[in-house]
Amino acid sequence: MTLQQLRYALTVAESGTFTDAAEKLFISQPSLSAAIKELEKEMGISIFIRSHSGVSVTAEGLKFLGYARQVIEAADNMTDRYIGQKPENRRFCVSTQHYTFTSNAFAEIVNKYRGERYEFILNETETHRIITDVRERFCDLGILYICNENRQVLEKVFKENDLVFTPVIEADPHVFLHRSHPLAKKTSLKLEDLAPYPKLSFIQGAYESPSFAEEPFSSVLSEKNVRVSDRAAIVNFMIGIEGYTISSGIFPRQLQGDEIIAVPLDEDEHMVIGYLLNRGQTLSELGQIFVEELKAYA
Repeated sequence: MTLQQLRYALTVAESGTFTDAAEKLFISQPSLSAAIKELEKEMGISIFIRSHSGVSVTAEGLKFLGYARQVIEAADNMTDRYIGQKPENRRFCVSTQHYTFTSNAFAEIVNKYRGERYEFILNETETHRIITDVRERFCDLGILYICNENRQVLEKVFKENDLVFTPVIEADPHVFLHRSHPLAKKTSLKLEDLAPYPKLSFIQGAYESPSFAEEPFSSVLSEKNVRVSDRAAIVNFMIGIEGYTISSGIFPRQLQGDEIIAVPLDEDEHMVIGYLLNRGQTLSELGQIFVEELKAYA
């Protein structure tokens, strides 16, 4: 196994076909194919499934490529440090559901290391993508929530992927509304109170289901649904169409002041927000700082 073979495998996975990967690598397609077959033979696994339309990565291949990416990054850092005479970049990556407080906590990490070289990544994404990012070790940790509604399915998925969930924040569900919303002056709300208004939620792609949704009570049917991909759109629709979303109730005021309020939802449910790691993996130094910042914002 060589670093070159690992780079080849990662490029094939990113490109989706051997032909496109060969063009990016400036080698012939047969040479690339032979190098990958040699790597698979040496490792004793099939990394790719070949077809006329391209390639897909096997389950074992996903794990292998996760380790390969770490090896390449470490090799590149060594090259920069000892050959290029550049100090090593600090790398820290979080894949998370769409929470404002994770962005705030992440900003604190950036501020703490502003005088150093770094590559920091905050990936607000779909629930299934978070699980994949952690499993493939693309990110240092993943942030998501579990509740009574999704616990059974998600804990099964965690076990199948050899992942461990650690609680950080516990909260009862709240309804996020604009302060001018007709329900904004209520001291608490029931689900039936929300029925006339547009329900705002985050898209989950091919994994649209209550178990992968970011909002509690996603199995409760609504006649008015708006699905979005980013937090800014959620806030805009709270203001523009009297929409609402259900979440933890944690929303730092420095971003929207008092424009967005959280009203307790009087229903039987409880949210636990935490971090996801591979089994046997421990939080990195930056991961520990990040989790402490999360607790502070909560």
